[in-house]
Parts: sequence; structure tokens; C-alpha cells
Amino acid sequence: MLFQRFFGSSNDRKVKAMTARVAKINALEPQMQALSDEALRAKTAEFKERLAKGQTLDQLLEEAFAVVREAARRVLGQRHFDVQLVGGMVLHQGGIAEMRTGEGKTLVATAPVYLNALLGKGVHVITVNDYLAQLHGDWMGQVYSFLGLTSGNIVHGLSQGQRQAAYNADITYGTNNEFGFDYLRDNLVYDASEMVQRGHHFVIVDEVDSILIDEARTPLIISGPTEDRSELYKTIDLLVKELIKDPTTFDHDEKQKQVILTEDGAEKIEDILMSGGHLAEDSAGLYDAANVSIVHHVNQALRANVLYTREKDYIVRSGEVILIDEFTGRMMQGRRLSEGLHQAIEAKEGAHVQPENQTLASVTIQNYFRLYGKLSGMTGTATTEAQEFGDIYKMDVMEIPTNRPVARIDDDDEVYRTEAEKNLAILKQIEECHLRGQPILVGTVSIEKSETLSELLKEHTFTDASGKTVKGVPHNVLNARYHEQEALIVADAGIPGAVTIATNMAGRGTDIQLGGNVDMRVLKWRDEQLGLGIEVTPEMAIKRKAEIETEIADLKVQALAAGGLFVLGTERHESRRIDNQLRGRTGRQGDPGHSKFFLSCEDDLLRIFAGERLDG
Repeated sequence: MLFQRFFGSSNDRKVKAMTARVAKINALEPQMQALSDEALRAKTAEFKERLAKGQTLDQLLEEAFAVVREAARRVLGQRHFDVQLVGGMVLHQGGIAEMRTGEGKTLVATAPVYLNALLGKGVHVITVNDYLAQLHGDWMGQVYSFLGLTSGNIVHGLSQGQRQAAYNADITYGTNNEFGFDYLRDNLVYDASEMVQRGHHFVIVDEVDSILIDEARTPLIISGPTEDRSELYKTIDLLVKELIKDPTTFDHDEKQKQVILTEDGAEKIEDILMSGGHLAEDSAGLYDAANVSIVHHVNQALRANVLYTREKDYIVRSGEVILIDEFTGRMMQGRRLSEGLHQAIEAKEGAHVQPENQTLASVTIQNYFRLYGKLSGMTGTATTEAQEFGDIYKMDVMEIPTNRPVARIDDDDEVYRTEAEKNLAILKQIEECHLRGQPILVGTVSIEKSETLSELLKEHTFTDASGKTVKGVPHNVLNARYHEQEALIVADAGIPGAVTIATNMAGRGTDIQLGGNVDMRVLKWRDEQLGLGIEVTPEMAIKRKAEIETEIADLKVQALAAGGLFVLGTERHESRRIDNQLRGRTGRQGDPGHSKFFLSCEDDLLRIFAGERLDG
């Protein structure tokens, strides 16, 4: 402790060493600012020539980072902070940069991406969904294009030719699923010319803890159809639904997320199956070897009906069962549960039961990313999994200081006896924030609970500033149902008095900026003009952007005066990291902020993990 007090922690010493390199980058800034656009772009060809003559990427780092910083300033109007350059160095070295939410991780990646792309072997940037892959790829692609590099985006629905073109670009943005499935498809083609990927050189993974830890063992599977047994799924589902009306027929362990038939339940389902003629002839009973397939169907139907909850684990849209990511609250289009479990859920919901599949090719997320010569990542919360990253991926986690000191106030949790009492307290807190003009973000654990709270807000009556009784608090809801409007809803969450209800807020990708988000407001205005058939000229866009910036500056002053963004958690999650992600939405770049969690003894987490103590 004494040594650390005088010399700092290991993390502090590493940051200090990198800060010394930042000073060299800063010293180059006047030189880069003096260059014309053409001369700045010519630096790319110069760097490639120097690499060909034997220089290393590390030797080019200070100059290359200075070039990217100047390009971003000219093209995007954004200049990398010193701490962002430190984060970029960590990524270049194949480490994990832990940076608080709002510190601009999207911009951080541009410096190491540009530097490593100079080798011409391709650089991949992984984001959490197609929307962000397209948004970040197009947005940061302006910087790469300005500097003479090419970039592409891999999203769902591209043709083989489009995928090949995107992978052949210097920089490619996409999701872990798209990259993983392209790798599997490349291993099934008959001719090398049909492959779309050209190697695995360097990758930066956004929300790295979610992808490399939470989803590490998730298998990506390419499968082919087998025989159609949809009627059997429907039949077994009806029998199991009838069986579980009696709670003595099964044991449910919520903590371990397991469910099994009791001895009584096994006997009852055996009698039902036998009387219905579903068991093999001359078999000794349910657990006879000839009935292995039927037992499997029964177990999957039991799991589907007891363990999986609609609006929490999945939603049904247009007759299709779509899984929801428990860590981000997003829909996982195209992802299906294996071994007939997805079919069992489809039968449970009365949806079209798609045929089972046989595995043709498979790889886990973990094994796919271990193919890369250099793997790096960034997130707001990685320290809790630092040991796992070191053991599995040989990656060090480095905490990057914030650009400005954090001014957020984190209150202790408030715990209530019942959910009804907790909801009253939550409504009161939302009302107070709304009336004083403080934007509030309310985090929930499921779609169902976000919509329940939305209904309560619609019915809530309160007295406004003028003394008038008002029914209903205006608010927006962000969950898997409204996934398409995600960026617009999040962008407006910092407006004074705004109330936003959201399921798990991990990796939303759009900053909640006090007063509003200029870029999103400009995009929304452009879309409105196009919808009216009005052509937007550059002069019109510049003028409107200036007006929006003035409006947002005034709104930001109001939001700051009201205390900044208030983050309210309606429950604790099993993963502390998700709670930290939610809390980290406020207090960005030194802004004031407030966070508090409201709990009740009826919450799932308290009931499952502390039920005995609560009963006592």
C-alpha cells in the first residue's frame, strides 16, 4: 500500500507512460494544422512507404495519431482528447480500454484503426448491432475516406459480392454474428474464390465484456433442415401445459434456471403419453431407450413453458419467436435456441413451428475471435472480468481516466416492502424530476416491466407548476418493440423534463447529451424535409444546424440548472455490470448527474437470492 501510495498503481504507471507519448502527439499538432487537405491525405502514402522500408507501426504511432486527430477535427468537427489517444494506444497494443460511458469510444477507435490499416491486411471493428455498424461505419468512414483509405459495413441482407467488397476494404465495421457466420460460410464453399473474408489481422471489439465474456460460449451454427416434426411439438406442448397446472409435477430452481419432472410428474406424463399412443409399442415405460426422443421433447416443452417468459426472454412478432438479449434488451434476429428448444417455444406460443435443423458448421464466439493475430476491445465496465480476459485471451484491462472529473451523485438504494409501494415511490421521483425540468432515464429489466411502468405513468395524476391537475406524464419507451427508433429516443433523453423508460441500457451507442443531440436533430430535420419533397441544399443545412445548436445550448443550460440527467433503476440485475452501464449514462464529460436504484422485497433478484433472509 505504501509503495502504491508513492508510485501509483500498475494501471497509473502505464497511463503515465502513455501520457508521455501523448505529449509528443500534441507537439506535432501545429505542424499538422498547417498542412493542406491534400498534404494531410498524402501522409497515408508516406506512412505506407516508410512501412515498406522497414519501419514499424510503433515507430509511426505519434505521427499517425496526430494525422487522425487533425482529420477528425476537419471532417467531423471533433478533436480527440488526450485520454482518448491513451485509449487508442491500449487498443493498438492488443489490450482492453475501460472508458466511462460518454467518453467517446467510437472516436477513440479511429486512431488505432487507421494506424493498423496502413499494413493493408484489413482491420475489423465489431459493434453490438447492425444499426450501430452502419452508423459508426458511415460516420467514422468519413475520416478514413478523407485520409485515402476505404471502409465497408457488414450488415444483414448483403449479397456475397457486397460482402466481398466490404471485407476487401481497408476497414470493415460489423457485428460479431455477421463476421462469425461469414467465417462459417467460407468454410463450406467449394472454391476459394467464393470466400468473402480475407484473413483475421486486427480487430477492435466494442462492448468487449458483453461479447467476449457473456456470449463467449454461444455457438454460431449453420444448419440444414431435417424431417418436420412440428405436429409432435404441438401435441407434447398441450400435454405439458395440462401437466404443469399441478405444481407438484415439477421442481423449478429459479437460481440455477433449471426445471425437472418430479417422480409424480413423470408417472402422470407417462400415463398420458401411453393412453395417447405416443410411446413406442412394447416399451417398458417413458424412460425406455425406444422413447428417448419423446422424453427429450417433454423436457424441452417443460423448459419452454416454465423457464422462458414472453416479453422478457423473447417476443412474438408477425408470428415469429425472436429472442431478446438479456444484457442489452435488443432483439436477436436470426438467432435460435438449439436442440428443439426454440421449436418448443414456438409451439407454446402457437407460432409457426419451423423444422429442426442439423448442424453443418459451428464455432463459438470465443474461438472465432481467437483467430485474430491481434485482438483488442473497449467498454465501460471490464475490470470485474479482468482475470477472465487475462486467462482466456491474454488481454490486459486498463482503466483510462475520464477527460473531466466525474460530478455524478450516486445515492444508496431505496428498498420497499412491496412492488406497489416501490412503484409509488418511483412515480413520485419521476414527477419531481419532470416538474423541475430534470431529464430522467428509468431503467427496467424487461419489456413487460417497462410497459407496466408506462401504463402507470399514463394514469398518474399530479399538480403542475401552474397549480393545474394533470393526468399522465409524457414519456418515451425504449425496448425491443421500439428497437428501430432507438437512436432518436436516446438522443432526446437529455431534453429538460424528458422521461425515458428503457430496458437494459448496455451499449446503446448514442450518447445522452444534455439539451439534446445536435447530429440526430439535424438528421431528423433532413428526413422531414425530404418527406415533404424539399431538397436540402448545403446552405440550408448549415443554417438549420446553427439554429439547432443555439436551441440545444439553451436547453442544456436549463438541464444543468435542474441537476443534469437523473438515472433511476427500478431493479438490480444479476450482472452488476449492467447496473453500472445504466448508472454510467449520467455524468458524462464532467456534467452533473444523479443515480438511484429503487428495490422491493418482491423483486425477482431479492426473492430468488435473498428469499430466506427476507422471510426471516
